[in-house]
Formats: sequence, C-alpha cells, structure tokens
Amino acid sequence: MNRNPSRIQRRDVLLGAAAAGLGLASGSSWAQASAWPAKPVNLVVPFPAGGGTDAFARPLAAQFSKATGKTLVIDNRGGAGGTVGASFASKAAPDGYTLFMGAVHHAIAPSMYPKLDYDIEKDFVPLFLLANVPQVVVVNPKAVPVNNFQQFMDYVKRNPAKLNYGSAGAGTSHHLAGELFKQQTGTFITHIPYRGAGPALQDLIGGQVDMMFDGLGSSAAHIKAGRIKALMVSGAKRNAAFPDVPCAAEVGLPDYTVTTWYGLWAPKGTPADVQARIVDEVRKLGSADELKAIWANNGAEYGGMTQQQFAGMVSSEVKRWAAVVKASGAKLD
Repeated sequence: MNRNPSRIQRRDVLLGAAAAGLGLASGSSWAQASAWPAKPVNLVVPFPAGGGTDAFARPLAAQFSKATGKTLVIDNRGGAGGTVGASFASKAAPDGYTLFMGAVHHAIAPSMYPKLDYDIEKDFVPLFLLANVPQVVVVNPKAVPVNNFQQFMDYVKRNPAKLNYGSAGAGTSHHLAGELFKQQTGTFITHIPYRGAGPALQDLIGGQVDMMFDGLGSSAAHIKAGRIKALMVSGAKRNAAFPDVPCAAEVGLPDYTVTTWYGLWAPKGTPADVQARIVDEVRKLGSADELKAIWANNGAEYGGMTQQQFAGMVSSEVKRWAAVVKASGAKLD
C-alpha cells in the first residue's frame, strides 16, 4: 500500500495540535475554577433593598467576603415581580462572576408572565438552595385592631372588601399567598402590588396598607420590634423563632402550606468545575454557625440540597404554582 508521508505528517501535526488545545482548555478551566474568586463577584438580587431576598443576600455577602477576601457585590435590580433582575442575570457572562439570588417568585413567574425573555429552568444553572422560610400573615396593629387570628377573621368578615394587602409585586409569592388565603377562607382583600417586599413593608409599617402575606425573613425584625403584628405562619408547625404565633393547621387551614425559598443560580454555560467551586464555597458558608444563627433568627431553615435536587425542586415548584395560579384566577394587576 502506498502511503503519503507528507499527508501523514500533516495529520499527526493537526492531531497533536488538537490534543494540545484540549489540554490547554482543560488546564485553563481548572485554573479558572481553582482561582475563583479572583475578583469581586456580582450577586444580582431582583428586588429592592429591605425585602426578604435582601435579608438573606446581605449576610451571605458579609460572610463570603470574610471567608474569601473578595467582595460579593449586591446588585439590587427590582421590577415586575423579580423578573427584571432575572432577565438581566440570565444574559450575563457565564464565568462565575455574576450570580443570581432568586426565590419562589421565579417558579411562579412563568404562569403569570407569558412573555418572559428568559426561562428559569433553561437559561440558568441551579447551584444551591439557601433557605426555606414560612409565610406569615402580618397586620398593621393600628389599621387592623385585632390581637389574634380568630379576631382577624371576624374583623374581615364584618368588613368585607375593606382591607388591602401589599405584596412584592404581581405574581410573587406574597401575591399568590394572599390569593390562596382568600380562596381557602372565602374572604376578599384587595391586592396592592409594589416593586418589592421592602417598599411594601415600609408602607405596611406606615399604615398605607393594612396587611401582608410576607416571607418571615423580611418581617421578622419588624415583628420583634412591635411595628407589625404576626397572626399566623403557614404550614403544619409553629416556627421556632416565633413560638407564640399559631400555624395554619392550628387555625383551621391545614392546606395553607406556602413557603418562601431562596436559591442561588448561575447563567447557563458556566463551566461545571467553576459551578462546583461556587457550590463548595457557599455550602461551607451556609453550614457555618454565623449564618445558621442569622437564618434561625429570621425564622428560616438552612436549605442545602445537591444541585440535582435543587433543579428537581424548582421544576416541581413551577408545576405546583401553575396549578395555584389557574385555580385562583390570579392575574397581573
């Protein structure tokens, strides 16, 4: 058989170059992951300062800086129920230096916003479930003169359509928690959407709105200070941080199981080894006593979960909330 030496040599050179290129790419990726974070990391928080997401993002940022020597920069980008910030983060460079801290709201959004320009399951990589927090029914004690949940129910029924509730925006868990409550209790309370839980809470404290169905993380400090009154937490058990507040099952609402959860994502395309480095660092921070104490003080449970478990939970929540939206008839205001 005749063989062309020059052709074989050219082939060997090309194969050698390709192998070297793969080696360089692999080495470069490994170096990138091992060096992370080599500079400040941007954390997109899709709500204004002062809300529930902020209540967990800022302590995480403080501990991150202490542990790594690099700054975790909180980038508050509120609007449209958290979807403005999510859209921005989905288009960021997938290099590990822009992360996204979303929440249960982002599992609800696909059912409320039919024209989203991102997909929470396809355009992001799920990294870590940070915290689970029950919802809490809170009122301004001057606007709603009651001392407990039963008195509240009596007041609502005696004053149909008089009360209103603030939320972090149309399509957020605050909104849907209110709609689910109205559906299960046969009451009517007017929804007032805001651009985040922080502004809504400020108006609740100031008396511009009567009540909220809030995540306990953002309401906790205001409840303890007496600025607002907690009447009930969602779910089948009381919260350890607020043992005197009854749970939904105790007051006759066993199916009121709304939970606000907060998680961490990266843009799709972030290298797997960089993802692993981020997850490892956040897992260490989340399991440390400092953050556990802050989580507990805010009535939250540490999330944990593997990336695969978190992805499965998000997918399940998207389906669950689609059913709630359909049953409640909730629409954008």
